[in-house]
Amino acid sequence: MTDPILVEIVEGTLASVEKEVETAIARTARSPMIRDAHDFRAGIHDVRLRKLTGRSYSALVQPVVRDFPAATMKPGDVYFHNDVYLSEGGIGHLPDLCVTVPVFHDGAVVAFVQAFGHHDDIGGAVPGSMPSHARSVYEEGLMVPPIKLWDQGVPNEAALRIMTRNSRMPDSLAGDLDAECSACLMGARRLGELFERYGRQAVEECFDAIIAKTTETFRRELLAKIPEGTYTWEDYAEHDGVDEPRLHAQRITLTVDHAAEAPLTIDFTGTSPQAKGPINHAGDYADGVFLKKWLAPVLRNLADTPERMAELDVNEGVVPLIKMIFPEKGTLLTPVFPAPTNARTFVILRLLGVLAGVLAKATGGRMPADQETIRYTGVHGTGDDGPYLMREVLGGGSGGRWYADGEDTIHVVPDSRNIPVEFAEARWPFRVERLGLACDSGGPGMYRGGLGYDKHIRMLRDASYMSIADRSILSCWGVNGGLAGRPFRVEIAGKEMEGLVDDHPVQAGELIRIRTTGGGGWGSPYDRDPRAVAADVRDGKVSIAGALGDYGVVLDGDRIDEQGTAELRARLRPPADRFFDRGPGYPRLSGGRAFAEVDEL
Repeated sequence: MTDPILVEIVEGTLASVEKEVETAIARTARSPMIRDAHDFRAGIHDVRLRKLTGRSYSALVQPVVRDFPAATMKPGDVYFHNDVYLSEGGIGHLPDLCVTVPVFHDGAVVAFVQAFGHHDDIGGAVPGSMPSHARSVYEEGLMVPPIKLWDQGVPNEAALRIMTRNSRMPDSLAGDLDAECSACLMGARRLGELFERYGRQAVEECFDAIIAKTTETFRRELLAKIPEGTYTWEDYAEHDGVDEPRLHAQRITLTVDHAAEAPLTIDFTGTSPQAKGPINHAGDYADGVFLKKWLAPVLRNLADTPERMAELDVNEGVVPLIKMIFPEKGTLLTPVFPAPTNARTFVILRLLGVLAGVLAKATGGRMPADQETIRYTGVHGTGDDGPYLMREVLGGGSGGRWYADGEDTIHVVPDSRNIPVEFAEARWPFRVERLGLACDSGGPGMYRGGLGYDKHIRMLRDASYMSIADRSILSCWGVNGGLAGRPFRVEIAGKEMEGLVDDHPVQAGELIRIRTTGGGGWGSPYDRDPRAVAADVRDGKVSIAGALGDYGVVLDGDRIDEQGTAELRARLRPPADRFFDRGPGYPRLSGGRAFAEVDEL
């Protein structure tokens, strides 16, 4: 039996090494996207390619060892790739650059340290390498299959020169790659010390125990709460940058069989054909192992308490519990090369919500409402020091939960953040006139959806605005009687923008107003405590008009008119709550239908 104390030591060391790698990258990288926004992740994998750490998702080692067998690797080697279609599903779009370093003990590879992150620019048709109207991956930037970027500690200067030559931000790219390679090499040394101290057999037995614990915990504590049966639900991306807005469906049919080796079967049949534009995600590789680990955190919402949910890691232990069935090639999740993928977040983020929705059907609503917590907005132009690019990943509100309101302005990438105002104004030719919460953006509910950002940017020079954003028509859905949140909206000089924009001109002095999505509400808003509504009004999260129209709460200054509230709520309350509320944008794209067939319980 594995020593439980040693398991704790190994598990803590893995978390410590991962955090140290990420801290080193953050302190030494150059680009705002990596250094300031923290849109990157590290991960540790064993020699069997299993992800050992659980605080975040990561890319995969499979494509590296496929092309460079472990027996050929040497200490000091660093491997690099960003090719979506040759990454086994671990890379979603070309700006996500991945470095992998093998860990050695007694001359043999025993583990891998890996980092991947979203970089400012790696070529392609537009600054930022995310052309919203791309029809081919060739427009999106430089594709690099797995290569050896460092050979026994010596960088491949020719390869680095090719990559930086293709970037509009070569110095930032060079600095970021150097930071990531050096941090992973440092992490490999740290992990090697663990093997040196305790021996390979003991450490690998601890790896097995860590993964087995996750498998057993998820099976016993979480999956056991889902009734056996088959459940179907779907949600949609609204546009692909090429065709007119329409419903691009992502469908999940979930089959639960507690006696099966893999209790959950996730069938994506019914997902729409691949889009002409860049919203496709190549997820059907390596048996969907990336998507299994990407979707599994949704299951943590089934934990008994929020505190317990926060304790649960998602490592390779979740993989045996899930079987995935993919449709034939040529869908949003099974695109055929060279289909574009730079806005694949529209699909993989939506899948998190689809799994939450199908689990809500299965569990009587014991899942959070929808959230949309990532979109890219920014400007590019020419400043005193030449061309510049400011691109920011702005979050939004999370969905209301069965026990609490949603959180405001969160980001799907752990530890990510908006770019500090002081840094932005010192570096780029604009002023940030407001950065606050978007009042009334959270979906009304017994537990309100979290609020999105309200950000106002005043340009000091002529520039071009860019955006890669979904949920500008369709809202984050509400559940169990909760209502949908407000959608994403951008106005420039009072003119509303679409969600996908490459280079809309902005004149000096014009104001860019960005309002990100609010999360969906949970439970009927007419069951929300009027005192909580009054507190939201005092805090500026809900307007007086919103209190009246969305919650049926009559306020006289700070005082609640209890009789007026009771009478108004009786008039406003519908005869029966709809389980899902997709918001007012859905009928626009569905031919006038207020809800989908799969919304019926």
